Amino acid sequence: MPRGVGALAISLEQLIASSGATAAVTVVELGGTDPVVWSVNAGEVFTAASTYKLAALMLEAENIATSKVDPNGYVCFEDGDYEEGWFDDYQDGACLTRNELAIRAGTYSDNTAGHMLVRDVGGAAVLNAWAPSIGATSSDFFTANTTTPADLAALWTAEAKGELGGGAAQAWLYPLLTNTRTESGIPAGVRGATVVHKTGTIDLVDNDAALVTSSPSGPYVLVAMTDDLGGADGWQLIAGISTVVWQFEASR
Repeated sequence: MPRGVGALAISLEQLIASSGATAAVTVVELGGTDPVVWSVNAGEVFTAASTYKLAALMLEAENIATSKVDPNGYVCFEDGDYEEGWFDDYQDGACLTRNELAIRAGTYSDNTAGHMLVRDVGGAAVLNAWAPSIGATSSDFFTANTTTPADLAALWTAEAKGELGGGAAQAWLYPLLTNTRTESGIPAGVRGATVVHKTGTIDLVDNDAALVTSSPSGPYVLVAMTDDLGGADGWQLIAGISTVVWQFEASR
């Protein structure tokens, strides 16, 4: 393995084993010299939880950047959209602009907003036809709602490289996923860096899929998915994984 990645993988495997969790990690370096892609259990399938909203937000960002839809256009609530979440002000006839909907789905990870967002991009079938074209070939977002660290990393890599609507898409998307209401995972493991990310949590699952945009050696994608812990313990494991990766990146 290049540049000491083998030792890093061993460190992460030991950290995961000591936690008692099932976990997997993918990292894609996007800057610096000799960038590498490496992982631990990257192809393992996990419950996506709210990380499906990352795919939906990226598709919406692409649609907005390419002028297929208006960010100030309205999406109206339907009864089938409702799922208990952060906001509870949905009622018949209530409409939100795409900008407002995206804040709820991204920053707050509201479930009803996530359902409305998927419907707005064309439904789960459209989302799951689009995702493999970006490299997310092992996911079934929203329906079975499963994914892998490798798939979420592929989405972030394409986004960061400007392949999903370029700078216009990034300018719309990134603020929605920065300083979110759940910052206990990957952001907690870095120092002074901007982390653009989407979390997902349900039952004993905690996931975080991130673009770390400002590290000493350039940006990188980090995805950590966990099962069998949940809650604060799950986030602590993800923060620990993030710290190990940050230290590795800082030493490049």
